[in-house]
Amino acid sequence: MARRLATPSLIVLAVVFVLSSMVTCVLIATLDPSEWLPGGGDPDPDTGKDQAAVQAIGGLAIEPTQMPKLTPTPDAPHSLPEIRTQSEEYVVQAGDYLQSIAQRYMVSVAAIIEANDLSSPDLLEPGQTLVIPPAQPDENGPAFKVIPDAELIYSPSSVDFDLARFIQEQAGYLAKYREEVNERNLSGVKIVERVAQEYSINPRLLLAVLEYQSGWVTNVQPEEDSLEFPMGIAEPLRAGLYRQLAWAANQLNRGYYLWRVNGVPVWDLADGSVISIDPTINAGTAGVQHYFAQLLGREDWKKAVSETGLFATYNQLFGYPFHSAIEPLLPADLKQPKLQLPFEPDQSWAFTGGPHGGWGSGSAWAALDFAPPGDALGCVQSEAWVVAVADGLIVRTGDGAVVQDLDADGFEQTGWTVLYMHIESRDRVREGTFLKAGEPVGHPSCEGGVSTGTHVHLARRYNGEWIPADQTLPFNLDGWKSVGTGSEYDGYLKRNGKTIEAWEGSSSANAIER
Repeated sequence: MARRLATPSLIVLAVVFVLSSMVTCVLIATLDPSEWLPGGGDPDPDTGKDQAAVQAIGGLAIEPTQMPKLTPTPDAPHSLPEIRTQSEEYVVQAGDYLQSIAQRYMVSVAAIIEANDLSSPDLLEPGQTLVIPPAQPDENGPAFKVIPDAELIYSPSSVDFDLARFIQEQAGYLAKYREEVNERNLSGVKIVERVAQEYSINPRLLLAVLEYQSGWVTNVQPEEDSLEFPMGIAEPLRAGLYRQLAWAANQLNRGYYLWRVNGVPVWDLADGSVISIDPTINAGTAGVQHYFAQLLGREDWKKAVSETGLFATYNQLFGYPFHSAIEPLLPADLKQPKLQLPFEPDQSWAFTGGPHGGWGSGSAWAALDFAPPGDALGCVQSEAWVVAVADGLIVRTGDGAVVQDLDADGFEQTGWTVLYMHIESRDRVREGTFLKAGEPVGHPSCEGGVSTGTHVHLARRYNGEWIPADQTLPFNLDGWKSVGTGSEYDGYLKRNGKTIEAWEGSSSANAIER
């Protein structure tokens, strides 16, 4: 029985890249001083900025202490995959759709349609053979770095940002906006906050992209055609600010995490252009480039990712983005704290989902799934307890989610955090509770998104960045280490020579005990 989870009211695209379906779910986020140029003068007492030394660079007002060199963030050139120069054949599998195939092979949907003379991209049949044309870049992409990684991720740089105050001060359309989301009437502030937390995307970046696309942040009455689709994706199922922001956050994440694993050499633009990616950009810039690639043709894309595009909008709203850089966001010597399995001793749960998206299809494959004991199928009420995998403070609950802050500083943007997803509202731990490892979090369920089977989805973040479950820092739960296969939801847990494979359903083959 497949249990797939999607963004509320929205089915998101699953992309195959290494960051793995059993009980499956797709959940619906410091500069080196040598990199800065010297400035002078005394800071303004109100703004803290060196008003006497502000200069215009490329039409932008930027303080000399924040003026970038050509590469404002240290990031070694990436070793990217080779660009395919030959056509390949692909046999359509059940559940495939053209966009997912195009993304897998890094070509445009239009190129596949043309190569196969398809009358409709929606009429694929399992067993059908498609010719996948080579990826032929039209030109090289820019090396300009738009934002640091910490400004894409819901990172420590966002801790002191007062989102509500900022939106109200800008007094634009967003300040008075309200929308019904999952039967709750939410303000624009709450919608931005929710998407930032769920996808772990910096709210400043969400606001900057929203302003660049539609002017909602500062303009009291934006253009009429932006009111339904303010982030630029004009699809009826994605109408409204919440779905628009969620889609945008997912695309920003996808570019970021693909770049993290050297998983993509080109961007396929909305007009069919193919741009080879400059290997010297950083992950934050890759996220921005990927987002705009989904929406824009070549010339508009080149402007959006240049110093006169989103960078200029961001600088206008918040100042020079690299001023907020935290580098590296993930320390080179990062180690996972001791974690236990998320259920009580003397119980046998099913390991039902290997590495897959922490939240949405764009994030790193940060999550594992476990289903409680019992033979009942589907979304059934369970009396089993999901328990804390470590000591920590509960900093957020709601809509099936429980977030535990392991350093207990009260911020999910800092240090290690654990997401427990699909936790039933009945008996769920309260926000503000400090849990010891092994104490109850709540009961597994289908709450949160669209799930077809009771289970718990477990994922890790550090400094807001989703940590892949099977890469250099694999999940380690009571000594069981996660191993992926390169296919989402597939994977194994291994300990002391014993291997358990993730499998759809419950049996002795995928049972794991504490």
